[in-house]
Amino acid sequence: MTIQFTALPTDDVRALQRGGPDAYGHTPERKISDGDGVPCRHCLSNIAAGDVYLILAYRPFPNLQPYAETGPIFLHAEECERAVGTGEPPEILESPDYIVRGYGSDDRIVYGSGGVIPTEAIAARAETLFKREDIAYVHVRSARNNCYQCRIERV
Repeated sequence: MTIQFTALPTDDVRALQRGGPDAYGHTPERKISDGDGVPCRHCLSNIAAGDVYLILAYRPFPNLQPYAETGPIFLHAEECERAVGTGEPPEILESPDYIVRGYGSDDRIVYGSGGVIPTEAIAARAETLFKREDIAYVHVRSARNNCYQCRIERV
């Protein structure tokens, strides 16, 4: 089986970079990066010190429902290229571990699929989860703050 780590869709990101509203209807906040722990969810790279970035509420689900978590993410304020999806964890996954959790085609958490996984084992865990027919996609989230990092899909 092949998996692919995927970034946020470019159309969604461009709307936010142009001042469009976030998941709560607010204009994204603009900040200057200190270069430490500011991962862009579109290019899946860290935002360099001195670069302007956005902080905003993001909901990586198409519709409101009880499992549609919304939380803070960072994006480059200026346009950046969307990361090319690969089977390797992206640069932004620098912490020792992350929450890896499966979701069904109904965009709801598949109970029993989540866990805190060492970073080097994320790809293997995703492949294991995708052996289950009830898992449509996987989220990678911060193990400390539950912030959305990226999505993993079957290829």
